[in-house]
Amino acid sequence: MSEASLVVVRGLRRDFDISRPWLNRLFEGQRRLFLRAVDDVSFEIAKGCTFALVGESGSGKSTVARMVVGLLPPSDGEVTIDGISMQSASDSGSRQKLRRRIQMIFQDPYASLNPRWRVSRVIAEPINTFGLLKGEAVTKKVGELLTLVGLHPDDGDKFPHEFSGGQRQRIAIARALAAHAEFIVCDEPTSALDVSVQAQILNLMRDLQKEFGLTLLFISHNLAVVRHMADRIGVMYLGRVVETGDSRALFARPRHPYTRMLLDAVPDLDMSGRQRTPVAGEIPNPINPPSGCTFHPRCPQANERCRREIPAMIDGVACHAVEEGRAG
Repeated sequence: MSEASLVVVRGLRRDFDISRPWLNRLFEGQRRLFLRAVDDVSFEIAKGCTFALVGESGSGKSTVARMVVGLLPPSDGEVTIDGISMQSASDSGSRQKLRRRIQMIFQDPYASLNPRWRVSRVIAEPINTFGLLKGEAVTKKVGELLTLVGLHPDDGDKFPHEFSGGQRQRIAIARALAAHAEFIVCDEPTSALDVSVQAQILNLMRDLQKEFGLTLLFISHNLAVVRHMADRIGVMYLGRVVETGDSRALFARPRHPYTRMLLDAVPDLDMSGRQRTPVAGEIPNPINPPSGCTFHPRCPQANERCRREIPAMIDGVACHAVEEGRAG
């Protein structure tokens, strides 16, 4: 673990039991069935930086996000926040202190806000839960947070349904800041918004990150968004991280064939004329994943070794073709 790293994730794995009920299995002679959604995921996030996880739907990004904030317990592995393990913080006091430093912004801002609560109560919930302020100080703080995210203090008297999607996401951001969080997990925070609003929310998050020194884990399938937000990027495929690296280097020189295919799917606004390979095929069924490298059925560089062996992460990329020097 680097001294500058606030978040360290090591060997994270999550299995889901998708078996049929016990009585059905007994009469039909079936075994228990498990789905491995996340397999051996590791990364670090430096203080004040943004680490992005990207990949197609079904790659396990959101499952990782929920394990990092403690909404899902990992089947194996460890998440450490500023040297404190999420798993070892067993007593309620230490766990509450750790949770206060972590907040999450969800994909659908309307579903994440209680429709029966006024906005002032929504934003004040973390303040009241952790006992940070009392009385009029809470009302004043809520007004300051609303102003900070580009809304008016009087908006606290309204209900979530009275706002647009972008405004609701601003409310969700204000709620995340209410507890003075240091680490915020953003799970597809702009994918449910209009394109015209996405840039506003992203710029707001960048400004708040600089002002408060926030550390972000940013989940997205949109590489254009990731390029704007991330310092480092991890590319996920079928539950595993296949490539990590500095954002600029990864966009300039992608090494894993899957990363190249994702980047080739992004519109070429510069009209460079570079030859592009569109993303072919679909993510396999995670209940019965391919042997060896799970990307090999879609990979133009695959050979027999790729079908047999799971590639190890070497120098930031897990690919036999890159390791052997045959990835063109």
